[in-house]
Amino acid sequence: MPTQRLGIIMHGVTGRMGMNQHLIRSIVAIRNQGGVTLSNGDKVMPDPILIGRNAEKIEALAKAHGIARWGTDLDAALANPEDTVFFDAGTTQMRPQLLAKALRAKKHVYCEKPIATTLGEAVEIAKIAQKSGLKHGAVQDKLFLPGLRKLDMLRRAGFFGRMLSLRLEFGYWVFEGDLQPIQRPSWNYRAEDGGGMILDMMCHWRYVLDNLFGEVQSITCLGATHIPERWDENGNRYKATADDAAYAIAELKGFDGEPIVAQLNMSWATRVNREDLVTFHVDGTHGSAVATLTGCKAQSRVNTPRPVWNPDVKQTMKFTEQWQDVPDTQVYDNGFKIQWEAFIRHVVENAPYKWTLPEGAKGVQLVEAALQSWKERRFVDVPSLDL
Repeated sequence: MPTQRLGIIMHGVTGRMGMNQHLIRSIVAIRNQGGVTLSNGDKVMPDPILIGRNAEKIEALAKAHGIARWGTDLDAALANPEDTVFFDAGTTQMRPQLLAKALRAKKHVYCEKPIATTLGEAVEIAKIAQKSGLKHGAVQDKLFLPGLRKLDMLRRAGFFGRMLSLRLEFGYWVFEGDLQPIQRPSWNYRAEDGGGMILDMMCHWRYVLDNLFGEVQSITCLGATHIPERWDENGNRYKATADDAAYAIAELKGFDGEPIVAQLNMSWATRVNREDLVTFHVDGTHGSAVATLTGCKAQSRVNTPRPVWNPDVKQTMKFTEQWQDVPDTQVYDNGFKIQWEAFIRHVVENAPYKWTLPEGAKGVQLVEAALQSWKERRFVDVPSLDL
């Protein structure tokens, strides 16, 4: 079968997400499997060039994973007509300008989320991409998690009946840096550097809510900076200026037109007492389910127990044992890799692809609505974002 080359400029892949998920577990994994298979059986082999500011880091990363090309000159990389795709996983503040530069250089663009720090910038870059006629996409990896794919299968099968509510619990304790080493970058807790729980995670929750439950109609949100002082990678103390937790309620319009209430709790200052770092608990008239990153448990209407409230007697029911596992009926590949393969097919053979920059702009819209709600202490409507 013929194999064609696809040159990809990868910017910002020395960071945790860019390196682990996009380079190693996506592009390198695709290369190791022999490329991406097209609908006609042909293969596409990604040929990446790694671009970053630190030549030593970039060279070491490239050599460690068998990447022949690397450099520090982004303009030179964009000028090469043999590389037709630009990917960015750098800082959010720089992203709109980098995407615009790549589009001007006639490159298809794909990027991490959020696609911008403000809705105005997000809408502008989405419109530029649409007018360019080039392919464009934004990462929406949570849709490809095994747990959420199982949850979506239950929804499509009609398991829930009428969906009533969703309760999302996300987070874990991020070490302050004085007693134990930090496990997240210090910029995450500085608003001036693009940090903050709401900016980081509301973009994810927007596409999860819209695609699996129903379109977001309004939101009320309370942010918090629970840990006001942290220590950075060099052991220097600094003031945390960004929110490290947020507590929200969103109103959704379900796919059947009925309202759904979503509670969204997210915190980097909580200790985990649940099955995973994130759980999605969905209740419906005919059944309920709880999804984690990889698993999903369900309880149908006819299998729902009848507990009795009695504070004077120790509870004998083992509630967590009364749920059934949704089985693994297929092999679940890495979610980032799945979306990369879909984008490559979109670029090469114009395969259908819906996770575009306008969809990424919707995530930034929910961020701004949540921040406005926090500031004004009220519900904020989230109108349709037609681009």
